[in-house]
Amino acid sequence: MEDPDFPVFDEFQHIDFPLPDETNVEGIIAVGGNLSPGMLLSAYSQGAFPWYSDDEPILWWNPDPRCVLFPERLHVSNRMERKLRNGNFTIRSDTRFEDVIKSCAGITRRHEDGTWINSDIIRSYCSLFELGWAHSIEAWVPADTVAGEYRNSMQVSDDGYLLAGGLYGISLGRCFFGESMFSNITDASKAAFISMVRALYSLGIEIIDCQITTPHLLSLGAEEISRSEYMSRLADLQKHPDFRGRWKLFES
Repeated sequence: MEDPDFPVFDEFQHIDFPLPDETNVEGIIAVGGNLSPGMLLSAYSQGAFPWYSDDEPILWWNPDPRCVLFPERLHVSNRMERKLRNGNFTIRSDTRFEDVIKSCAGITRRHEDGTWINSDIIRSYCSLFELGWAHSIEAWVPADTVAGEYRNSMQVSDDGYLLAGGLYGISLGRCFFGESMFSNITDASKAAFISMVRALYSLGIEIIDCQITTPHLLSLGAEEISRSEYMSRLADLQKHPDFRGRWKLFES
């Protein structure tokens, strides 16, 4: 939970976080504060991110090792390549950010008793989206291809497409910090992720920060690197201009 007495920082204010070598063995480097734009952007630029439960103060993490994906090492299976080539999904960016983050919050995941994407997280990242720092990548399908029992639970676009899956994250310099993804239809989030990695690679993004290692991410080409290597790369990549604003990565 946020500290009501902690100062609110705007996007242009910078806060120094503790150095990683001062952290405990779990990777928590700071406790408390809030999710104001300046606090969040300062955290990501220094390798930290918030991850906590509703009944806890905000916990800021910088784990070691770090799970990242170098876009040029993306792995796509032949089966998934065929799905993408056949146009099973229509991929869009930044058209329904709030729906994406709320859908991520609603996903039940194995080995988790609920979600860390609470109302404070949703509100704060939606604010970052409005400021041009946060982004969503969305996989859509025609409504008439989805069975009726699923159709009513999915978000619909003005042109009759249903939100099948997607992901959201933060972009700073030549880094994209992935936060969470969801699927209402098999392979939808994977299609969004693969399409995003390829599009960002063409823009010059050099690292997709996946934060926490999962078998799913490893299957897509993610790998673990040491925190010291991650921090060194991050510092260099922050020197480049930001890809800020509403993204139109796939729309003509």
